[in-house]
Parts: sequence; structure tokens; C-alpha cells
Amino acid sequence: MQPKERILEKTFALFHKQGYNATGINQIIEEAQVAKASFYYHFKSKEDLCVAFLEQRHSFWFNELLKFTSNAEDSNSKVLAAFDFIIFMNKNENFRGCSFLNILSEIPSDSTKILGAIQNHKNDLRLFFKDILKADLLSDHIYLLFESCIVESQLFKSNHLIEQSKKIVQTLIFK
Repeated sequence: MQPKERILEKTFALFHKQGYNATGINQIIEEAQVAKASFYYHFKSKEDLCVAFLEQRHSFWFNELLKFTSNAEDSNSKVLAAFDFIIFMNKNENFRGCSFLNILSEIPSDSTKILGAIQNHKNDLRLFFKDILKADLLSDHIYLLFESCIVESQLFKSNHLIEQSKKIVQTLIFK
């Protein structure tokens, strides 16, 4: 792998596992086995690296979501499968939650580049539900339930509220 790819690979794991503030540039450089000059050749700042991480995480996360929901027979089943996707991710990532929201809680308010990447991810998730349901108010309701499931399952290390939310979703979409 080229230095840039090694940096991103290590960043992908470290930012997701440790968080943005707890992960230093020197740790990334050391674990990626690149020279400091090489790091700064590809990323001018930690903020630029974070944006690249969020873009990579966005692609990974949506590819996994789309793959996970692709076998759903209809739009209602696809929405429910999206909630099952949270359970799947919790199992695979040990209830680490949303990288985007985790980083949002760590960045200063003037970090507009990172905030923009986070907002783009969340807007795409809202559009995911709007494209499936074709109803703005309903899809926003489902989106908000989905987001709260991610946060609550991370907080309590449990999928219980995801299962409860799936029942709520069924009452909303299976009328």
C-alpha cells in the first residue's frame, strides 16, 4: 500500500475506535509506518485528515447499508432492514456508535470542514429514507428514530431500543 492509503487505513481504525481527540498525528504516523513529511504531503492538517476519514467512513457505511438492505422485498421491509443494519454494525463494531456523531462531539464549533462532512453524511441518510418512503414527514420521523437508535444503543450497549423502534416503525408504515 502507498503511504496515503496506509495513513487512511490506520486513521479509519483509530478515529473510529479511540476518537478524534485521543488519536494523535504521531500515533498515526508511527502505526502507518510513514515519514512525517509524507504524512504532511498528503494531509496538511489533522482536520484535513479527519475530513478524508469521514468521506471514507461515509462510503464504507453506505456501501454496507445498501448491501444489507438490498434483498428487502419492498420499501417497508427495506426500512426495517435498515434498523437491523444498526444491530449488525453494533455486533461488528462493539457498540461504538456513529463515527460522525462521535467526532461532532469532539470538534470545536469553528471546524466547518469537518462539520460539513458530518452534515453531508446525515443529509444522505435522510435522503436514503426519503427515496424509500417518498413521504417527507414520515421519512424524517423514521430518520430521527434511526439516529436515536444509534445513540441509545451505543449508550446502553444494547439493541433493545432498536427492536422497540422497529415495532414503532411498523405502526407507522404498515397502516
